[in-house]
Amino acid sequence: MSALDKARHKVEETMGKAKEKLGGATGDRRTQAEGKTEQAKGNFKQAGENAKDALRRDR
Repeated sequence: MSALDKARHKVEETMGKAKEKLGGATGDRRTQAEGKTEQAKGNFKQAGENAKDALRRDR
């Protein structure tokens, strides 16, 4: 996994956290839900890339 991919996934996760907090602060449930979704997507992508890295190391 390239460092650029890692950074992109981390940014996606961080933006999701920010969006979730913004939605919570403004009472906008839709924005809050979108933030949770973005956060989960970023975490999922990171986990997938970490698994790929682990498989590459085991070879």
